[in-house]
Amino acid sequence: MTPAVRQYLLVTGNYWAFTLTDGALRMLVVLHFHALGYSPLQIAALFLFYEFFGVVTNLLGGYLGARLGLNRTMNLGLSLQVGALLMLTAPAAWLTVPWVMAAQALSGIAKDLNKMSAKSTIKLLVPEGEQGKLYHWVAVLTGSKNALKGAGFFLGGALLAAVGFTGAVLGMAAVLALVWIGSLIGLKQDLGKKAAKPKFRELLSKSPAINRLSGARLFLFGARDVWFVVALPVYLSTVFGWNVSQVGAFLAAWVIGYGVVQSFAPYLTGKRQGRVPDGRAAFAWAAALAGVPALIALGLAAGVSPWLMVPGGLLLFGALFAVNSSLHSFLIVSWAKADGVSLDVGFYYMSNALGRLIGTILSGWVFQQWGLEACLWVSSLFVLLAAAISAGLPRQEPAHV
Repeated sequence: MTPAVRQYLLVTGNYWAFTLTDGALRMLVVLHFHALGYSPLQIAALFLFYEFFGVVTNLLGGYLGARLGLNRTMNLGLSLQVGALLMLTAPAAWLTVPWVMAAQALSGIAKDLNKMSAKSTIKLLVPEGEQGKLYHWVAVLTGSKNALKGAGFFLGGALLAAVGFTGAVLGMAAVLALVWIGSLIGLKQDLGKKAAKPKFRELLSKSPAINRLSGARLFLFGARDVWFVVALPVYLSTVFGWNVSQVGAFLAAWVIGYGVVQSFAPYLTGKRQGRVPDGRAAFAWAAALAGVPALIALGLAAGVSPWLMVPGGLLLFGALFAVNSSLHSFLIVSWAKADGVSLDVGFYYMSNALGRLIGTILSGWVFQQWGLEACLWVSSLFVLLAAAISAGLPRQEPAHV
């Protein structure tokens, strides 16, 4: 096993462990506080700082990764997540909205430090010019991460039912602390450190392609989270009458399937023909996705059974969204500069976090005011905007694997 492969496996293992706890924590918070009587908008507010600090962290984290090394930013993310979990083991009287928002803020910082570090590291471990291998490794990392996130949703619902909120977060903190210690020992020093110390003004990308891709990413992930974060779990609980374990299991299965499709995205976008995608593929797949939320909303408005429209629509949306997401993840890693890669990747994922922030707020507010159908219309509009921005992405001569 080469040193590059060993580092890839260690980075991936860190990312997997973190993602499992992150998915479980999200489901625990949504279902636990819904059961306590919180409104959809109040639940969305619990994640406000999680998403807001994700925006800040990606921007500053890219700078820190280039200055200090990606090994340090990844390990910092793991340690902060342990701290966030421990905050939520406080007595029930302490679990006020401000306290939970503060814990979620810490978790948001941790998540995006970890994610930015993992995605940036892949660029450095794949030899220059091997775009097919880069696409494959990015797709496997991204797809497996989302499959684990889905498993985390299931784990969160199951742990909540089995050992309660406090027992669940305490157990996850203990396991993640062990992963953090292993990462401190095994991760290569100074990975991703820029040759020359980056200047603060380099935080904002100067590349038109990365700026456009970042704008498309913002609306793409806003389109997902506007109905997935708060609206969908509460809808399944209230309209379908599902308990916390059923909601957790269903959303887990969806995200696991979504992750599997992401892993196979290279084969769906030209790998068999020896090609890697460019801006044309990003536009085409976004355009294909745009009509799905609108079709679900139209079906619900026409009186079609929600038992058919919601699960069926989710499957189609998830498959198309997975390919879109995997394409974007490859393009940013491919187009980022090798020296100080985390600066470009951090800027891009700042837009990703901003899209999640907007989607999370709208998910609670729009659902509370007008219901799931309105969330779906907003989702469709956001994907159309992502497709329009993607139309201006670079269209290169076909690059061969």
